[in-house]
Amino acid sequence: MKASDLRNKSTAELQQELESLLRAQFSLRMRHATQQLTNTSEIGVVRRDIARVRTLIGEATRKA
Repeated sequence: MKASDLRNKSTAELQQELESLLRAQFSLRMRHATQQLTNTSEIGVVRRDIARVRTLIGEATRKA
């Protein structure tokens, strides 16, 4: 997910994206804990995406 794609979204859309990423992160953590996750690098990718979305939400709130 690129920040340029996220910048075109509204704050409400970013909130929805954040919620889905947090659910995905939880799912990956549970799969990792039960040793069903084969590609553990997915966890880091999702974490960076969450940080990206949270940063853009913060920028939007500071602008307003």
